[in-house]
Formats: sequence, structure tokens, C-alpha cells
Amino acid sequence: MPERDGYIPGVPCWTDTSQPDPAAAAEFYSALFGWEMVDVMPGGTEGAYLVGRIGGGDASAVGSVPEGAPPMAMWNTYIWVDSADETAARVRDAGGSVITEPFDIMDAGRMAVLADPEGAVFCVWQANQHKGAGVVNEHGSVVFNGLHTRDLEGAKAFYGAVFGWETLNPGSGEMWTRPGYGDHLEELTPGVREQMSQMGAPDGFIDVVAAIQPLGEDRPDTPPHWDVTFAVDDADATAARAEELGGRVLAGPFDAPWVRMAVIADPQGATFNASQFVLENKDLPAA
Repeated sequence: MPERDGYIPGVPCWTDTSQPDPAAAAEFYSALFGWEMVDVMPGGTEGAYLVGRIGGGDASAVGSVPEGAPPMAMWNTYIWVDSADETAARVRDAGGSVITEPFDIMDAGRMAVLADPEGAVFCVWQANQHKGAGVVNEHGSVVFNGLHTRDLEGAKAFYGAVFGWETLNPGSGEMWTRPGYGDHLEELTPGVREQMSQMGAPDGFIDVVAAIQPLGEDRPDTPPHWDVTFAVDDADATAARAEELGGRVLAGPFDAPWVRMAVIADPQGATFNASQFVLENKDLPAA
């Protein structure tokens, strides 16, 4: 796909990981995904923010843990909005909470840290100079974001009110859709709708913006949260390489509808998914 240069409101657009030791995390992800790391923080600024690039395009980033936040490593999902302030207000009205009020990040954009009624944390991004991820769906770049929830109906009401999301169940589990997103993708890459159809994608799949993963009774200690999935050419090789670099494979690699994937924790404990597209798996039942 061509390099992205912006998104439409209601679409996940960026990810980064907050790390107690960002330099060490940057080494891990650079070695795992082949990122070229670029420090974008001005000289003399406390904290670090290193953008991982693939072929010159921004893929994701590694940063310091924000001041006052618990010293734990985690991945963060950002959703594109026209106004961070208006979105924060909608979150409050819909029963969520504002963890960090909207604030400017130099000339890059304006953001806020928010949580849904179950406590799943996400960020919103009002772009200025930084237009989100320029590289997606390629090895080492983000291919998907997903919400893990115990209250699906409550989540539908909340995210519908805040972002206008709807849901689709193509047989492999329920997913978030943003009406009109497929039209945007077709403008960006003419013919992509037909390509999806030829591969057997169900009607409406082109509007999908994120996944939904119900948290069952078998995961009582797992809090509701958002996760990040990276595309990889070989899930087994990526899992093995992550362990060589000091990470841990928490699950898999295993086959699932359309993919083969693994759940991995980096050396400081931030978890993410590595997903290899496997067309032959399209008809597998959902776990």
C-alpha cells in the first residue's frame, strides 16, 4: 500500500510504547522489526521519544514513561480526531474518563489520554505536523488494534457515541467498523475493495478499523485494555527472534482466521501481537 499521509476521524492512526528504559526498548524493536530509530526530542528535553521508521516512513515509536505514571512498559493506541477537546468532552458524556486533559506536543499535534467506562485506556490524536503512521500493514508495522472487553454492549454504546463506530461479525469474531472508511481506502488505493472481495473478505469488512476480543472467565486477572498487532512475514521466526532478544512468547505461534500469530512480551513487559497473513486460514473458526 502507498505511504499514508493522514487518516479520517475515528480511525486508529498511531501507536507508541512507554518504557522505563526507552533506549533498551528501541534496541529490541529495531533488532526485531528492522526499524531505523530517530530521536525527535529537542536537545535538552527530559525524556526520550524515538520514532521507528521503515523505508523512511514513520511506523511507530518508543518513549519514556510519562511523568507521574506508573513505571511500567505498555503499548498505546491513538485514534485520529478533528478535536481532542471535543472528543474528551464526548468521552465524559458517554461515561468514560479523561486521564490527561488535551495538550499540545510542540507543532506535532494535540492529544489526550482517555479511558472507556471499563477503564481501557486509549489516546486521541488531533494532527498538526505529525500525520500518524506513514507505513502500515507491512512487516514491522501496525496492522491492527484491538479492544479487550468484558462488557461488549457497554463498549458498543460508548465507542458508538464517541467515534460513531458500529460493529461487524464476519464469523471470526466481532469487529469495530467506521462507516465510510472503505470509501477512504478506495480513494487511497483504487481497486482495494475489489481485491478484498476476490480474497473472500465478507461484505463490510473494508470498513473495519479495530478488533474486539471478549474477556472471558478464563482471564479473571486481565483488565480491559487496548492492544497492538504488528504485521510480520513469519510469525514463528519473529517469536523465536523476540526470545533471542530477551522477550517472552506468551502464546503461540498459533493459527487463527486469516493469520498465524503470537503474543509476545518485550524485555520490559509490554505485550504486543505479531501477525502473519495466511490466506489459507481464512475459514478457520474463531478461538
